[in-house]
Amino acid sequence: MPPLIVIIGPAHPLRGGLASFNERLARQFASTGHRVIIYTFSLQYPGFLFPGTTQYSDEPAPAGIDIRVRINSVNPLNWWRVGREIRALRPSLLIVRYWLPFMGPALGTILRLVRRHADTRVVCIADNIIPHEKRPGDRAFTRYFIGAVDAFVTMSRKVLEDLRAFDAQKPARFVAHPLYDNFGEPVDRNDARKALGLPTDDKIILFFGFIRPYKGLDILLDAMSVTRIREEGIRLLVAGEFYEDSKPYLDQIERLGLTDRVILHTAFIPDSKVKYYLCAADLVVQPYRSATQSGVTPLAYHFGKPMLVTNVGALADMVPHEQVGIVTAPDPAAIASGIQRFYALGEAHFIPYIQQEKRKYTWLRLEETIQSLADAVQK
Repeated sequence: MPPLIVIIGPAHPLRGGLASFNERLARQFASTGHRVIIYTFSLQYPGFLFPGTTQYSDEPAPAGIDIRVRINSVNPLNWWRVGREIRALRPSLLIVRYWLPFMGPALGTILRLVRRHADTRVVCIADNIIPHEKRPGDRAFTRYFIGAVDAFVTMSRKVLEDLRAFDAQKPARFVAHPLYDNFGEPVDRNDARKALGLPTDDKIILFFGFIRPYKGLDILLDAMSVTRIREEGIRLLVAGEFYEDSKPYLDQIERLGLTDRVILHTAFIPDSKVKYYLCAADLVVQPYRSATQSGVTPLAYHFGKPMLVTNVGALADMVPHEQVGIVTAPDPAAIASGIQRFYALGEAHFIPYIQQEKRKYTWLRLEETIQSLADAVQK
């Protein structure tokens, strides 16, 4: 029988980038002959930690993936039941996602129970070690979780550095975020704009993803008010759900006189619609104040879109300046200049570099990195 791999983390019926990533990773391991089961959450977040409208997708479950909805993040009795259930499966490898210290107690307890089976190696894919929004207990929860893991993969050198502040000994490797290729193939720009009801002839840049303070949408709105950007008639498409109060942003748009130049599509974007937003844009803008890595960058690569990113965290690591995109400081004047520079160079300038660079970011490379770490673990 093929070796069994268990992945613990968000998956359908939960929605969002982590769920899409885990489902795509499951398909990668299945493609190389493994049996894969994903254990996801029956309750992922209590309401106070989830500012969006719903945690659940209304799209069909992904075909051909064994997803078991089991984990309650706030019920210790559930953690014991799930830990014993997974241990009984005797997986050769358990891959666990870690992105928020709140998950440390639940995941750390489950892993400790699973590891009583001596042959199971535990590898964590760490999206964040130090969270963007800090809360009491973060460090203690993270230490508890790290103690239950054998090895780590990070998709940002900054996260690897943060990890080493907690544990300097356990095996850990950086590997770049693979490209999302599970949102369909690129579509023609005009067809994408027609599907979204957008004008086909305008210059349109895109802010994509959940709207949170660290992502800097307010900085981008200030950049949109710069005279030279106004004069070029550039429009901003904001596609993503507010994860904070929308009023300050709406007030800012009105105050800056941007009502006719900012297009708000601020409901959750289902997976089946993602391709239209990426393909409708000339440029994908990530004006972040702080960052580790971003799931938007692999999306832009997949759909062949140049990016403007700020020089914070690891954002610029995947976007060679004036090749794949433009790198600027996280302030309105710099971003405005970067947008102008993009249009001066022209989209065609960036496409050959994007096609060349994207070859580095494969799912096979991530699989091989995880497997090599697991093989090196001494039990």
